[in-house]
Amino acid sequence: MTINTNDMLNSILESISRIDYIHPGDIPNIDLYMDQVTTFMDAQLTSTKRYDEDKILTKTMINNYAKNNLLPPPVKKKYTKEHVLVLIFIYYFKNILSIKDIEALLKPITDKAFSENETLDMTELYEAICTMEKEQIDPLQDEIKAAYKKAEESFPDADTEDRSYLQLFSFVCSLSFDVYVKKLLIEKIIDELPASEGKPTKK
Repeated sequence: MTINTNDMLNSILESISRIDYIHPGDIPNIDLYMDQVTTFMDAQLTSTKRYDEDKILTKTMINNYAKNNLLPPPVKKKYTKEHVLVLIFIYYFKNILSIKDIEALLKPITDKAFSENETLDMTELYEAICTMEKEQIDPLQDEIKAAYKKAEESFPDADTEDRSYLQLFSFVCSLSFDVYVKKLLIEKIIDELPASEGKPTKK
């Protein structure tokens, strides 16, 4: 089995270099109805879909987030800019964390951002996080290149016909292990959150 892993790696690195985020200035300054929220999110995040038929956000998802205390309730059936920012965080978290873990992580944020006193500015928080993450793109590309190089050196004695796939498998395993370890770390951090920070009790 022959696989052009060099082309694949270049494609991956190019995709990473294009990673961007929804800029707060692109979010409407008026409150939105649910249909408008789903339309906006779909338009802004369509490039993150794996398949064309994938759904970015649906009414059912929004209702479930509210039901599970991830998303504060709308005001007169309308969602604010702060609601949209929370939904963006949820969109990325849900790929690796459970609903309960996302609730534990977001509750201290939403409690302050949606309180009457509004002691936390969601836009400032979001921009700070996105700026920090954009700065990680170059180091992330270097990590992926290193993992790829390591995988290329694996299975030197394998048959020529099998070596290409075995090296690709090694590369995927290396990336998967990285995700697995980081997921464990995130879960451990969440489990150590003090109850006063809004961590839900385990049933």
